[in-house]
Amino acid sequence: MLTEVFHALWPLCVFASGLMFITWWLALRVNNLGIVDVVWSLAFTPPAIYYGLTACGDPTRRGFITGMTVFWSMRLGLYLCSRVWSHHPHEDVRYSRLRAKWGHQLSLQVFIFFQIQGLLVVLLSLPLVLVCLDNKHAGIAPLEWLGMLIWLLAITGEILADRQLQQFRSDPKNHGRVCQTGLWYYSRHPNYFFEWLVWVGFFVFALSSPWGIVSAYCPALMLFFLLRVTGIPLTEELSLQSKGDAYREYQRTTSPFLPWFKRRKPLQTESFL
Repeated sequence: MLTEVFHALWPLCVFASGLMFITWWLALRVNNLGIVDVVWSLAFTPPAIYYGLTACGDPTRRGFITGMTVFWSMRLGLYLCSRVWSHHPHEDVRYSRLRAKWGHQLSLQVFIFFQIQGLLVVLLSLPLVLVCLDNKHAGIAPLEWLGMLIWLLAITGEILADRQLQQFRSDPKNHGRVCQTGLWYYSRHPNYFFEWLVWVGFFVFALSSPWGIVSAYCPALMLFFLLRVTGIPLTEELSLQSKGDAYREYQRTTSPFLPWFKRRKPLQTESFL
């Protein structure tokens, strides 16, 4: 099985590296590094279709994991594409900061950064590869049904959170205000939570396949990036800069990640001293 996984992954390594090389060239030409987010999201679709059509595993299982991956990849990629396009030629603040930090080494640093994105495509594709290679049993196992249920809940929540935020921002009256409607009432970052849950679903689906447990690092890696690197920390910093005390109050009362009930305001007590 390990030999099969290795032989299945090396074409993906070549594809991901080549794709990110083209993205690096294009990003420097159009002067917008943010296109890497779009390409990264869409990069999972070709491998999913390739493994779904050519791998040796059970066709039903391959069909389900391919459909789940392609739908998630295309939805997120097209959503991010609309965001990048609507702001172009202005660049996302994350990449503006990196551009200023890297200075005259920009081209080399961007090349390395984009190749790391390609490596992440390979690493996070492991559940897909393991499932598509699984020919040990036919039909869908209980854990695979559970994985699909988690994925469905996650993708529904992510779509809903994105749509609620988009609708809130489209109203001029909400300029400078904090979105606290729908899922955003229960979590400061419901989109990130459900994005992580998508990867939990992929992992649970892969658990029934040989060596599926190894893919546990996929949701763990995504959680690390969302909580500590590119997700919540910068988003919170920018929100504090633009919304000030209103966002501080939102932080005090609202769960940062897991959707949960609001924290009550402390009771006001009179002083008799």
